[in-house]
Amino acid sequence: MTNRIGFQGITRRSLLKNTAAAALTSLFARRGFATATPNFQPTPGGQLTQASLAVTSGTVGTVPAAFVGLSYSKEKMLGTLFTGSNSSLIGVLQRLGPSILRIGGSSVDQSVWQPNGSGGQQGYVATKDVDNLADFLNGTGWSCLYGVNLAGAIKGATTPGMAADEIAYVAEKLGPALVGVEIGNEPDLYGNPGHLLADYDWSFDKFLSLWNEFRTAIVRNTPGVAITGPADGGTPTGWTIPFGKVVTNRNINLLTQHHYQGSAKWPTSTVEELLLPDPHLINDLANLNSFSAANRIPFRISECNSYDHNSPRKVNISSTYATALWGLDFMFTCALGGAAGVNFMAGGDSNGYSPIRNGSDQVVQICPLYYAMLMFTLAGTGTLLETQLSVGGLNVTGYAVESPAGGMNLIVINKESSQNLQLTIQLPNSYDSASLMQMTQRYSDTTIPDLRATKGVTIQSAAVELDGAFNPNTAYTLIPNETLLNCYVPALSAVLIQTT
Repeated sequence: MTNRIGFQGITRRSLLKNTAAAALTSLFARRGFATATPNFQPTPGGQLTQASLAVTSGTVGTVPAAFVGLSYSKEKMLGTLFTGSNSSLIGVLQRLGPSILRIGGSSVDQSVWQPNGSGGQQGYVATKDVDNLADFLNGTGWSCLYGVNLAGAIKGATTPGMAADEIAYVAEKLGPALVGVEIGNEPDLYGNPGHLLADYDWSFDKFLSLWNEFRTAIVRNTPGVAITGPADGGTPTGWTIPFGKVVTNRNINLLTQHHYQGSAKWPTSTVEELLLPDPHLINDLANLNSFSAANRIPFRISECNSYDHNSPRKVNISSTYATALWGLDFMFTCALGGAAGVNFMAGGDSNGYSPIRNGSDQVVQICPLYYAMLMFTLAGTGTLLETQLSVGGLNVTGYAVESPAGGMNLIVINKESSQNLQLTIQLPNSYDSASLMQMTQRYSDTTIPDLRATKGVTIQSAAVELDGAFNPNTAYTLIPNETLLNCYVPALSAVLIQTT
């Protein structure tokens, strides 16, 4: 059982208000810092519950570079969204730092290589479309995981040779920005009612035979190109792992797996359910990680989000503030589970699950899920350390990332609707200074966050602008006491604590 850590005397609001400023000024003076007026975290209104978080030196995983990516349907590439002149989307992606853009989705298997085409024509990929994508990637500093049509070969719409020619051109234009090629999209669903090839007798063996034909042609044309797959729709033990066993790491560089928590059409899909642990995700990650480690093939959740499909409900759950809290947990769970990264499905101007809403080419809204991606990015890359929370059964999670530069960043997520936490943090080392930034949601006429809100999310009281501009208020000052820190985590919020 985790021992509760005492608050070391800083337990009353009056103590914080009346003595902390003087104590911090003295502390800063002793340590050689300027004695500017500190910016203390305000005490949350409402009930305070004491809780503790212990961080140990035990390593439980890593957050690698380029972890937080996006996945767009290939049809979005056949227009004006991905061009070097789309400064709004370029800025929004730059805000997340360099990562990986996946060109995938079901339209991969409905897009045919037509190199001499005019470009911008749905269903056909021309050299101009690839040129535009290359310019866009150059503007963002991102890399690309690029999907090519497989299912179309069943009815003669494409061939391995056409795919090889397409990838040869893509590799030439993208250069080192091309980090991998996916052959087909969710082939485990081909042949199923409502999916591609619904009238065809499809099987794993037929997929493997056709996939090998495509891979052979692509690699013959473009030696050394990284091949990934199988872009499975959600059955790692029935499809992804058997695929990996057959092709081995001699023929593939990365396993790609998709995951959605459920369907928005299910009556059980609610904001409350979304914020609970996802046992299917945890089980899938365990299976993938075990295979990945044993066979030396990394894996990535190359398409994911909360609830797939649109819902007839007035407010789609997957566009609400709840996804910001969910998204942080999802990313850390995937990192702890051994994934090399995640790509949230994006694109469009609907009330669906995209982190970024766009019209034909311009960004029209920064959605709640994007703020989770930004908070995770701000926590940085590095080693994940073991954490132990003592919160009395409340729905709270905590994660610690040790930076290669030596500092430590912590994320604590409070998913309780009315319980504010007064949190004591026990660190494995002492630090000279610490700060806190808070993600929350507010409408102008409300005083508490709303899980069902689709707007009003901020980090340290600042919203991300449509061009990616972000100017948060000054972070709150925390007072390290050797290896102890004290802070608040308000209800329905997440905090980022950074130590140096």
